Formats: sequence, C-alpha cells, structure tokens
Amino acid sequence: MSDLTGELIDGRYQLQKLIAAGGMASIYVAMDLRLDRLVAVKIMHPHLANDEDFVNRFIKEAKATAALNHPNVVSIQDQGWNEGGSPAVFIVMEYIDGNTLRDYLFERGSLPMSEVLRFLIPVVSALAEAHSLGIIHRDIKPENILISKDGRVKIADFGLARGDQLGSTQTAESSVVLGSVSYLSPEQVQRGISDARSDVYSLGIVLFELLIGRKPFEGDTPIQIAYKHVNDRVPSVRSIKADIPENLDQLITQATSPNPDHRFKDARELLNALRTIQESIDPQKRQLSLELDLPIPPARTVKTSKTSKTSKTRNVEKGEIRSGNQVIDRVKSFTQPIKPPETTPTSEIRRRASKRVKRNRIIAVALVVTLSGAGWYQFIGPGSQIAIPSVVGLSVSDAKKQIAQLGLVADISSQDFSEDVDKGLVLTSIPGGGGHLPKGQTVHLILSKGKERISIPSLAGLTQDAATVALINAGLKVGNVTQVFDMKIAATLVVNGNPAAATLVRRNSIVDLIISKGIEQLSLNSYVGKTSDQATNELTDAGFVVKSAFSYSEVVPAGAVISQTPSDATGVTSAPKGSTITLVISRGTQFVFIPNLFSLSEAEARTSLESLQLKVSVKKIGSKKIKKVTGISPKVGAQVKRGTLIVITLS
Repeated sequence: MSDLTGELIDGRYQLQKLIAAGGMASIYVAMDLRLDRLVAVKIMHPHLANDEDFVNRFIKEAKATAALNHPNVVSIQDQGWNEGGSPAVFIVMEYIDGNTLRDYLFERGSLPMSEVLRFLIPVVSALAEAHSLGIIHRDIKPENILISKDGRVKIADFGLARGDQLGSTQTAESSVVLGSVSYLSPEQVQRGISDARSDVYSLGIVLFELLIGRKPFEGDTPIQIAYKHVNDRVPSVRSIKADIPENLDQLITQATSPNPDHRFKDARELLNALRTIQESIDPQKRQLSLELDLPIPPARTVKTSKTSKTSKTRNVEKGEIRSGNQVIDRVKSFTQPIKPPETTPTSEIRRRASKRVKRNRIIAVALVVTLSGAGWYQFIGPGSQIAIPSVVGLSVSDAKKQIAQLGLVADISSQDFSEDVDKGLVLTSIPGGGGHLPKGQTVHLILSKGKERISIPSLAGLTQDAATVALINAGLKVGNVTQVFDMKIAATLVVNGNPAAATLVRRNSIVDLIISKGIEQLSLNSYVGKTSDQATNELTDAGFVVKSAFSYSEVVPAGAVISQTPSDATGVTSAPKGSTITLVISRGTQFVFIPNLFSLSEAEARTSLESLQLKVSVKKIGSKKIKKVTGISPKVGAQVKRGTLIVITLS
C-alpha cells in the first residue's frame, strides 16, 4: 500500500505519520481537525476493500471494541469510508503514545514478577469485561498490548474478535491463518473453534513469555509450532526459574492446559486468581487496583455554619480564641477589655424562665409526635401488617408453606421466562419480598417458565422486507446484510439467515441476512484448437459443466477442440456458473489410405484395417490350409473414408 501521509481522510483527519503496517491495514498518527487532537487512524489496504469478508471483519473490529467500555481497552472514536480523495475504509482510535509489550521484551528479555503482574492484570481485567459481553479477542499477544508513556496499559486490535452480538464473517481456517500461531490454543489449531478459554490459553502463553523471556514453543515453521501446541504441554516455569512462586506456576499450568475444560472458564476467573497471587506477594496491592483509571480527587471544600466560621471569635468565659473549630491560643490579656452588658436581677430571671418554657414546649411536642407516629405505625400503618419474605427460587409448595406460616395465602397468578430461575420455581411475587399485607391477604406468585428460546424461522426464498418482518414477529432483530452468489435462489431473495433456520436463540437476538446475488456469471474463454483435456479441466475448475461430442476434421488434429457452444466467437464472453459448455472434439481426418496387406495372415490383415476404422470382409479361395492375403479391394494406396468396407482375398 502506498504511503498516505498528508492525505485528508473524510474531510476531518489529517494523516501525519505512518506508525505501523500489517497484512490487512496501516495505522497513521493523524490530527482530528474538528476537535484539534491527535488520533490513530487504521486504514484498510485498497486491494482488500473489494473483498466483503475483509471489509466486514474490519468493521466488526470497530463494533467489537466500541461495545467495550473499559479503561484498559483502546477506545474507538469513529469508523467510515473516505468519501473524497483516496478510497479508504478506516477506523479512528484513541492515540496511545508509548510502546508495545513486545518492545519491552525486546529491550529487557524477561521481566520481574511484580512488573509482570502490573502489566498483565489490566489486560486480564479488560478481557474479563469482554468475556462478560460474549466477546472473544482470539489474538492475544504482546504486540496487541500497549503501554503509554504515563504507564497506562491498553489492549488493542479486536480484528479477529467474535461474539453472539457481533456475528462472524470469517471461516475457521482464516482464523487460524490470521491469528498468531505462537499464542493459539490447541482447539483453534485443530478445529478452528474458540471461546473465552482460548483467550485464557493465550494469556497463559504471554505470562510464560514475560516471566521466562521466550515463548514456550519454538520452531522453524508455523506448522511445527502449531504441532507442539497440540501435542506438547507448556513447560513448568519453576523448572526454568526456581524462584517463581509455586502458585503462579500452577496458574500457568492450568491456563495452558490442552483440554479447555481444565482451564479457567474465562478471564474473570483468571483475574481473581492473579489478584490473589499479587496480594500474597504484596499485601498493599489490596488498597489499589492498577487496572482501573482512577478519577481525579474532587477539590476539598470547607462547610460553613453559624457555629463554624473562618474568622476568629472570642470565648469570653474560657478566654480562648478560635478559628473555625481549632483552638489557637488561650487569651492571657485583652488590650481592650470587653464590658458585659448591664442586666438587672428581674430581667435575668425572666430570661431564664423563658428559655425553660420554650425547652419544655419543644419536648412536649416531640413526645406527642413520637407517640402519634408509633400508634399509627402499630395500629394503622405498616406495623399492623405482615412483612412478606422473599420466596424467589423456591418451589411452589415451599413458597406457599412459608407464606402460610405468616397467616397469608399464596396463589399462582402468572408465569414468565427467566434466564436465572429454573422452570417451575418462583420467579417473583406480588407484593415482593419486603412488602407488607394485612393478615389473611393473598400473595400472588409468578412462576418461571425457564429460559426463553425462539426458533429462527425459515427465511430462504423470502424478500429482504418479508424476512425482516418474519424476524421481528418472532421477537428477533435483523443484523448485518451480506450478499452471495447462489445457484438456486434468485437474485434479491434471502438465501439463509445466520444463525440458520430452526436454531434456538434468546429473544431479541440478532440474525444476519444472506441475500442472493443470483447465479454468478463467469468469463468464457475460447478453447478451439486446444486439447480436449485442457479445455475440460479448465472449464470444470471454473464451475462449468462440460459435455463432449466428436467429429472428423481435415484441419484440426485428433484430440483437439473443433468448436464450443456457447462460443465467444458469437459475442458471448460470459456464462452462468454451472451452465453446460459443449465441446466438439476432433477424431482426426476422415480419410485413410489402404495399406499393403499382401502375404499377411487373416488376423494380421484384419487388425491392420480395423485400427484404421475400416470394415473388413474376407474372401477365401483354394485348398491351402495356411492362407495368405493375395488380393485387396479397393487397391493398395487408395484413399477411402473411415468405415468403408475393404474386401481381402485369401488363398
């Protein structure tokens, strides 16, 4: 791909420098002219832009990453097609100014154990979030782990990701080819399948490499490395470095087990195990989780009130000066003595009595309010009612029994689907747990119908609009729409859905539609004059059905094509895939010359003539036991058509 530095993408992103390039795309540092900030722009190579599978996978990377909201995932900011200038399909990501984990390995080899955990735990945390959303990365390796200059760890490149809500636009074979073979799990190599446990395997390999400084398996070719992943166990790290803790060695052994069932079930389980190990190494790590983006602490504010002020106040009785709530010093003397207000004994008594009356009145009002509230609660309000316990997950009999013991009645009012509560058990109640009812009232139970699964309807042969209506009516959603050539389904009609018809899925699941582009038109070459074997093989490989006929030709040698139907000589340059091409193949010239058969036996003469596709008639004369050819008609050297009757005389 040519360097696009200097190009303006989508009228907004000014490409400044090429920073990375791969087999699928190149990545540039660019300036977002609208927001005046640096971003990273990933642009697909132009020769792949016409391949629907590559474009769909490229867009799927943007969707997969955008579906994640985690501080340790490189965020996606935009995606689109460049409308003006150089044609380009692009993704805009946050720009991480720093290095990859691979750079650290190149520079330092193995890393200290504490540093390994500091780098890896944020990555596992990000993947735990992805796995909780059903998104599998499938390409975990040091090259896809970024460390910014301020120490933030980010995981990038969800180009091979897949998930129930993302769909899949690539085959299992392409997954194996595109993934990094040194980090692929055995099931990816053998069967091209992957789940969260495959990411766990790759994380275990990365952890091994960070601790030891090399990959567990080496080989001259990718096939050799893949073979070792399938047939060998990852070596124990303690057998190489004895100072590595045994619990960390066991964690790597479990994560890289060839049997997926023996690994951690997902990144969340692996994360918990890593945190436990980290806390055992450094108990202070419990106080701070490094994989989180910590918010800036809010500015501290000082609350003011009538009893707390920033200005200094004097306490005359105690002789103290206070600033807010802090005692500054005891007053030893006053430069300006403060004179107390003049009071009389009568006014002092009146003031004291007034304060006592007010206090007593407040106490009386508080008592009345308290007693009234308690009476209302106990005799009229919720206190007079029975608190309903939570019966979620109980059987009907157990729930009714528990409710009956409280003096209430339970009945079954309805049923509903649930992903969490098994069929036949109580899903919820009305009122719910914690509510109140008078004694003898009824609690309505709602039972679980179990997990709701909808069978995807048959969509083959429907128009796109009709298929969309059918999916919506079934409680499903329409996802991506792709087009393929199809031999049986007419153009613009649905070939199938993905997942396929009759597959059981959750309500609101996404079903992708595959629309027919009709029968593929293939270019048709002329094979006149070429050998019949070449013509038959090439036409068959192209997708045509070949039918052969034979004819004599005085010009075209035997075994070569005399003519074909349809032919580009008639202006036909293409034909539908699967259509029949008829080849007329030359048998050679129609005429042959009569050979000299004199003195040959009958058998020899007959063999010679029949090899020339001539018919033979034998005429015998004389009494000799052993007869030889003494006459030929037509005569020797005569030119005749194949199939002509030749009479030979034996005597």
